Parts: sequence; structure tokens; C-alpha cells
Amino acid sequence: MTLFELIDRWLIACGLSASKADQLDQFILFALLLLIAFGVDFICRFILLHIVSALVKRTRVTWDDILFDRSVLIRLSRMVAPLVLSLTIPMAFAGVESFGLLLISRLCNVLILITFLNFINALLKAIYTVYNSKEQFRDRPLKGLLQTAQVALWFIGGIVIIATLLGKSPLSLLAGLGASAAILMLVFKDSIMGVVSGVQLSANDMLKVGDWIAMPKYGADGTVIEVTLNTVKVRNWDNTITTIPPYLLVSDSFQNWRGMQESGGRRVKRSVNIDMNSVRFCTPEMLDKYRKIKLLADYIDQTEKVIKDYNKAQQIDNSVLVNGRRQTNLGVFRAYLNAYLHNLPTVNDEMTILVRHLQPTDHGIPVELYFFTRTTDWAPYEQIQADVFDHLLAIVPEFDLRVFQSPTGADFRQ
Repeated sequence: MTLFELIDRWLIACGLSASKADQLDQFILFALLLLIAFGVDFICRFILLHIVSALVKRTRVTWDDILFDRSVLIRLSRMVAPLVLSLTIPMAFAGVESFGLLLISRLCNVLILITFLNFINALLKAIYTVYNSKEQFRDRPLKGLLQTAQVALWFIGGIVIIATLLGKSPLSLLAGLGASAAILMLVFKDSIMGVVSGVQLSANDMLKVGDWIAMPKYGADGTVIEVTLNTVKVRNWDNTITTIPPYLLVSDSFQNWRGMQESGGRRVKRSVNIDMNSVRFCTPEMLDKYRKIKLLADYIDQTEKVIKDYNKAQQIDNSVLVNGRRQTNLGVFRAYLNAYLHNLPTVNDEMTILVRHLQPTDHGIPVELYFFTRTTDWAPYEQIQADVFDHLLAIVPEFDLRVFQSPTGADFRQ
């Protein structure tokens, strides 16, 4: 004899009709089950929030404090009440067939699914917090992966919930959704493309949080601060925020400066135009003046020795030097710049250092400096670059050269 039949007999014995007794005992029994379910829920919540939390806090590791925090444990405890109802209702109302009881049973199952999905969602967020706090994972697009997992979780959970309410198999519901796949792909186009792009960006190590990227086409030039399922946020150098869909970073081209930052040197590639009318052969007096520059003394002596040996081999008189080799003030100037850069502490001498001529133009002959600084930070880099070219412009007259610039009013007055 079931509990339902016992209550039913007791109510009839009290003078109620069979139909009214049947309705009233169902209500009383359901109320008792609710009290039992919420009582068990209270006990489980107390155990999880107080006892388990106290045990977790005593451990030395920190990951369990995050993984079993209050929000995760509360969502776990919320599964108890619907689970107790789902298990006890079929046993308590065995042999009773009613649409209301069937609906209550299905709603309990749906509530179990929703609380379970909330628990998994909170657990995923806790795992994200744990890994995001680790230094080796801080620059990974973990938030995009978290959002991808959340979308998959709720999509599958939604299908199972609908199937539970309708009393059908989730597989049959998925088969029915196959016909509307095109509509679903259109609705979730950005999310699907974001998932695929996020996987490509992460797998190919194309982008990380903290990277400096430049994408002028979309007005992005700054540091990546967040990578999500649908957007990549870039904080530009003027502190504005540019958002770019992840699939554009895969389908279009962008510049990532991470390689420069990791290399330990940032390139300087600038030139100064020299007036070609100021370029001339060096006289002995000019060479004596240049020898007084410490960086050039050895170079001038070695070069003069090589030139004299060459002229001697060619039987050319050094005093005449009609077709012989001679040094030029521009050549000595280039040698000075090369030695200057090699001896500058802020220049990375383990990377390429080059002083070269470019194609002469109607604005003179460009002398280009190509080197790398030891720092990759923006402000120090600009300071080093400015200091080098300040020195270059100031030292040019010492080599009897002139910097070319377009005539101005001051030039005409002189």
C-alpha cells in the first residue's frame, strides 16, 4: 500500500467524499514532498558552504579556493531540491495517472537540467579564473574559448530541455533541426565564424592578449586587451578602443609587433639628405683634422695605408693621384657614423648596423642609418632615435658637408 492510499483512506474516514479526498491528499502529499526537498536542500547547502569551504581554505594551494568558491557551491546545492522531487514523486504517486503530475515531473527534470547547466557554467568560469591568473596563460585568448564552451553548453542544454518538455528524444529533435540548419547558420553566423577564427588564431599563435597590432584599414593601432568570441578589443595609443571581429584578423592582413618586442631590438630606418655639391676628396689637412676624432683615427690610418699600397701597385704617384684612389669626406663621414653606432650603448650591436647611400635625387644624396635599439619601449626608442639624428645633424659640418634642405626666406636673404 502506497503513502497516497493511506492518506486517501484517512481523509475518507474523516467524512470527505472520495473525489475531494483524492484531490486533497495529492495536495498534502505534494506539500510534504516540497518540505522534504527544501529541507534536504538546506542541509546540503549548509554542508557545502560551511564544511567544504572550511576544508578548502585550510589547503595551501589557491586553485581550489577559486574552483570551489561560493557561487559554484550554491549552484551545486540548487540541484538537490528538484532532484529529490524528481525521485520521490514517482514513488509517492505510484499508480496515479494525472496530467498535472506528469507536468510536475517534467518541470522537475527541466529544473534539474537548468541548475546543472548553471553549475557547469559557474565551474567553467572558475576554471577560466584559475588559468587566467597563471602567468603562462595570461596572454592566451582564454575568454574566447570560455564563451565558445558556454555557447555549446547552452545550445545542447536548450535542445535537451525542449525535448524533455515535449517528451521526445533529443536525437529526434536534432534530426528535425537539420532542416532548419541554414536558418540557424544565418542567425548564428557571427558566432560560428568567431569560433572558427578563435581556434585558428590560437592554434597558429597569431594573436595574444597584450600583443601590439596594427590594422590601419580598421583604425586599430595599439595593444590587444581582450579576445572574445565575437570581438577583439584593441586599446589604441590615443586610449580609444577599436573592436574588430576575429574573422577579419584571419581573412585580412594585420601587423603584429610581438616579434619585434621579443627580439630585444627595435629598428630605426631613417635618412638625411646631403648636398652633393659639398662632397669632395679629402686633402691631407682634412685627414689630419679627422684623425683628431677618436673613433676615426684607426680607420683613416688603415684606409690610407691600403690606398697607398694600391697606388704603389698601380705605379701612381701619390702626390698627383690622377687616377688613383682617395678618401672622400662623405666616405669618412659614413665610417664615423658606423663607428659611432657600434659604440653607442643604447644601440644593439648584436643586430644589423648599416650606414648606406640611397639613390641620389634632386634633394641630394640620402645617407640612411639602419640599426636597432636595445629597448623596444616606445618613449625610450623615440628618445634614442632623436638623440642619434641630433648628433648626426650637428656633426655634419665637421666633415665639410652640408645637409640639403629646400630654400627658405632666410636662405634668400643671406
